[in-house]
Amino acid sequence: MDSIPISKAGYELKKTELEELKAERPAIILAIAEAREEGDLSENAGYHAARERQGWLEAKINFINSRMPIYNVIDPAEMDGDKVAFSATVEIENLDTEEVSTYTLMGPDETDFFEGAISIVSPVGRALLGKEEGDEILVDAPKGRVEYEILSVQYNNPKPKK
Repeated sequence: MDSIPISKAGYELKKTELEELKAERPAIILAIAEAREEGDLSENAGYHAARERQGWLEAKINFINSRMPIYNVIDPAEMDGDKVAFSATVEIENLDTEEVSTYTLMGPDETDFFEGAISIVSPVGRALLGKEEGDEILVDAPKGRVEYEILSVQYNNPKPKK
C-alpha cells in the first residue's frame, strides 16, 4: 500500500495511542520480573499473562510504527463537493428495506475514533467513492447483494466518539 488516508484528528489520535502503548512497557516488564521471582515459570499464570500482554503490546506498537510514514494526512475541513470522497458524510437508503443509514468515510485505521465512520476500503465505502446524490450503488454483502440509493452527501468534520 503506497499511502493510507487519515484525517488530521485521526493522525493525532494514532500518535497519542502509540505514546500510550509505549508508556505501558515499563509496567509489563516489571510484571514479568515479579512473576519470575515466584519460581517455576511453567505453571505461573501471572508470568504467562504478562508475556502475552507484552507480545500483543509490541505487535501493536510495531504495526502503528510501520504505518505512520505512509499515512496521507487529509484535513476534512478542506474537503467539499458533490461527489463522495474521503471524509464525506453520506446518507443512504436500502432500496429493499427502506432503512436509512448515515456513514462518514474515513481511513481504515481511524474508524474506531469517529461516530458512524466506515472505512473507504470497506465494501460500502468502495461502492460509494465517486458517486453523488441520487446515484444507486450495489454492495456485495455477506447476505448477498444490497442496493442503496444515495440520499445526501455532505462534508463536515467527523464527530469523535465519546
